Amino acid sequence: MKFLDQLPVFLFFTGKGGVGKTSLACATAVELADAGKRVLLVSTDLASNVGQVFGIAIGNKVTPFHSVPRLSGLEIDPQAAAQSYRDKIVGPVRGVLPENVVKGIEEQLSGACTTEIAAFDEFTALLTDPAILGQYDHVIFDTAPTGHTIRLLQLPGAWTGFLDQGKGDASCLGPLAGLEKQREKYKSAVDALSDPKRTRLILVTRAQASSLREANRTHDELTAIGFKQQYLVVNGVLAQADTKGDPLALAVWRREQAALAAMPEALRLLPIDFVSLKSFNLVGLTSLRELLVEGVVNATEAVIDLPKLQAPDLATLVDSLVGDGHGLIMLMGKGGVGKTTIAAAVAVELANRGYPVHLTTSDPAAHLAETLEGSVEHLSVSRIEPHVETERYRQHVMDTKGKDLDAQGKALLEEDLRSPCTEEIAVFQAFSRIIREAGKKFVVMDTAPTGHTLLLLDATGAYHRETARQMGQSGLHFSTPMMQLQDANQTKVLIVTLAENTPVLEAAGLQNDLRRADIEPWAWVINNSLAIANPTSPLMRQRASNELTQIEAVTTQYAKRWAVVPLQAEEPIGVERLQKLARHGIG
Repeated sequence: MKFLDQLPVFLFFTGKGGVGKTSLACATAVELADAGKRVLLVSTDLASNVGQVFGIAIGNKVTPFHSVPRLSGLEIDPQAAAQSYRDKIVGPVRGVLPENVVKGIEEQLSGACTTEIAAFDEFTALLTDPAILGQYDHVIFDTAPTGHTIRLLQLPGAWTGFLDQGKGDASCLGPLAGLEKQREKYKSAVDALSDPKRTRLILVTRAQASSLREANRTHDELTAIGFKQQYLVVNGVLAQADTKGDPLALAVWRREQAALAAMPEALRLLPIDFVSLKSFNLVGLTSLRELLVEGVVNATEAVIDLPKLQAPDLATLVDSLVGDGHGLIMLMGKGGVGKTTIAAAVAVELANRGYPVHLTTSDPAAHLAETLEGSVEHLSVSRIEPHVETERYRQHVMDTKGKDLDAQGKALLEEDLRSPCTEEIAVFQAFSRIIREAGKKFVVMDTAPTGHTLLLLDATGAYHRETARQMGQSGLHFSTPMMQLQDANQTKVLIVTLAENTPVLEAAGLQNDLRRADIEPWAWVINNSLAIANPTSPLMRQRASNELTQIEAVTTQYAKRWAVVPLQAEEPIGVERLQKLARHGIG
């Protein structure tokens, strides 16, 4: 494996949910420890399942893996880190500043920006502490810091002074206020991350067009901020030998080969490794030790008996969605689970029934037009363009808040508006404009991957609380976007996942986050299921059997309503295939 050659101290595995970051990080950690290296495996994932992979409890403390000498693990809890971070900033001013000022600070620190920065704060010590370098040969991170977080930390201006002068805008300046005293420490951490002699960044993807596009976007984003030494691992590649005359498996193999042949040029230039699709669940040491070994026998020739899975299809869900003939339908979930496809299928099904539908997306990586490949009566399609909305918002702020500032003040305001959170606020405003249409028609929204969606909800919640404060004493009736999201009669949230361990855990975490915001998910959609597609090749049948536990977890523990969508032989692109997808069609 190229990514294992001449390893530096720090390894970061990054990629969308469900591509196999955790499995690859764990397998790499075991291989290095088996080779005599002292290894610390660190997870910063909200839905970390590193402990589950090894069958032990880890938590927020360094824990030795007794079954693997020289290997230890640590799971950073982002929510706990965020609370500790808030306490560190708010504690010293509580009782000193007026209560309304303290509440304002807490409001600024309530969002996902704070959680992201706080998690970085936690593992910064691992990058800069000399004791770590003396104790371990390698530190492996499952989930790298996002480009969003690193861009925040690279903002060069005087955050605290800017806040003190009251010139800040409602973006990330609140979360950043606590970083001023540790500026040099963070600079050292960012320097370590961008130094190829100390750090290797490994992009994990699948042999799928959407996954490769997302990997390319991540590559470009990280390259732009100085992370030029990157490796690519294409995980879970189906071998032609494992198709075994199965029409579905053969179609999947051909689709993967086509996606790899059309790989973006920037990715093609990276050092690339391919890891074959395995039939077994990647839990336990035996499986981890076999993951990176090519030539492992995937499945026996014995035919696995699969129960005939009875499950509602998307069309059945739409039957219950229709209601009054209008409303907001939001598709949420991690990147790579097929939200865009499911959103398009739901919109097409509604439009075919004669309802006016507006299909839109807030996902910068979405390709709605390509998915539809044509027009449908009663269906309009739009896209919230983050860059366009951000530029419009920046100009508005400069024209209003910036018009009376001196040159230095304008420069600082412009810098603040380069913060990634500015984009979230701008997208929120566009989002608010669109969802007002849901009073007259169906608005089907394909949202960005979960972390960005939660930032959007943070902005929605902050706007709601500010409006409630201003309007509460007036006695006037008011409505906010958050109130619409919380009203089950107006909004239906569909969580999209795959029948795999990590995507289901991440979807459950998203559901908990939504419930904390008083938004109750309406249904779950299990996408690309082999269990309902009834494949015939031994490997595919074994993987279908592996799905049953996750499907049972969704249907008995998490979802009030659900639908299962089979893996398609043909890419579900175009109106005809989307119609078939909605009705359990297997092409």
